[in-house]
Amino acid sequence: MSDKITVAGVSVDTRHWIGGRRVGSAGTFADVSPIDGSVLGEIARGGAAEVEAAVAAAREAFPGWAATPRAERARILHAIADGVEKRLEELAIVETHDNGALLRSHRRGVMPRVAHNFRFFADWLLTLEHEDFETRGHTNQVSWDPAGPCVLITPWNAPLMLATWKVAPALAAGNTVILKPAEWTPLTASLLADIAAEAGLPAGVLNVVQGYGSEIGDALTSHPDVRRISFTGSVPTAKRIAASAAPNLTPLSLELGGKSPLLVFADADLDLAVDLAVEQYDNAGQVCLAATRFLVEESVAEEFTRRFVERAGALRQGDPRDEATDIGPNIHPRQLEKIDGFVRRAVADGARVVIGGHPGEGQYYAPTLLTDVAQDSEIVQEEVFGPVLTLQTFTDEDEAVRLANDTRFGLAATLATGDPERASRVTEQLVAGTVWVNCFFVRDLQAPFGGSRQSGVGREGGTWSFDFYCDLKNTVTAPNGWNSHG
Repeated sequence: MSDKITVAGVSVDTRHWIGGRRVGSAGTFADVSPIDGSVLGEIARGGAAEVEAAVAAAREAFPGWAATPRAERARILHAIADGVEKRLEELAIVETHDNGALLRSHRRGVMPRVAHNFRFFADWLLTLEHEDFETRGHTNQVSWDPAGPCVLITPWNAPLMLATWKVAPALAAGNTVILKPAEWTPLTASLLADIAAEAGLPAGVLNVVQGYGSEIGDALTSHPDVRRISFTGSVPTAKRIAASAAPNLTPLSLELGGKSPLLVFADADLDLAVDLAVEQYDNAGQVCLAATRFLVEESVAEEFTRRFVERAGALRQGDPRDEATDIGPNIHPRQLEKIDGFVRRAVADGARVVIGGHPGEGQYYAPTLLTDVAQDSEIVQEEVFGPVLTLQTFTDEDEAVRLANDTRFGLAATLATGDPERASRVTEQLVAGTVWVNCFFVRDLQAPFGGSRQSGVGREGGTWSFDFYCDLKNTVTAPNGWNSHG
């Protein structure tokens, strides 16, 4: 069996990347494209042996990389960004085949953002400092010390972009990395390893280990030589990771999705509100930040719904490689079955289907809007992670806030209103890591990112990323500490 596959003319190595070289495994798993169900290739299936080798490589490489001057680390990260930009088209094509997201989005937004992730943290590293301060004449000096080998476990909905949100700051901070990509979308992580090597990243600083769920995840997260774990995914998996990491007290950063609201007040620009609402079907609804619960003021609900149905009905669902396509497939038959199960149970409980409500051919699910849903129902309380939205109404601000906050999640919220004072009052009361007012999905890497409640633990972005990926040290020097007593 060949160690490489070709995806739409792009060669991808299917082996792990450990200690600066390609490493195979006795077993493999099939990587299937959600576009048409075709097998893209057989991927090396790692286990305990590959984990041990990767952690050992990261541990060995750590002292040298941690001691590398900031300017040199930044230079290499910029070189990785150069490599991403050079191979942008290849990365876009491979990722579209692997996870089914729109090729036009990968070309114009996602892959340029991947390069930006490296450039941003390279530049932030060079300006990272804390102003010294005094305590009774003693000088306090804060520094960021690299923590050590980091395990980064990443999801399938935006594989390379979300991986590099973690990889870039971890490397910039002086850590070594073991990246475990989602088993449904492993290919661009393999290409990233090639790009990093070509950019001059020393062997062992970045390692990529592929594998299925707990077969490899438990070994990674329970390893005593791992100093940080960052995970993006589901709450049940996060609980398992936390339990695995607990004996070693390994610090965790967890971003766990949500059930975010879109609040539409009667004073909002309804066309803007509808634009924001339709945008929630992005990536076939497979966006953790998506505002899947529409909360609309009763007096404008009928008109909002009419305009939304008209706009959503014009969306084109189909092959994500087609420039005209607006919504592609869902990632996997298992995920499609899960989505449809949510909808069928909601309808059985009394929900009314406004649009959609059924799967299409292959792995496509029709954009769906449900109304007449109870606040305590499964469809309102649980994350579907597909193109399924609900609509409820409210009569005043208090009810809007109560409904918005009435879930176990708190990742994001979106607010449409024409009143700045109302926006201030409402956002102050919302439980969310990010609140967008009259906009959606505006994400600046210098801002803190993360969720409240069961949407996550910790924040990343800007200095917050370095706070997580480093051990912060405060050095206190006495005012006369240099006097000789010899």
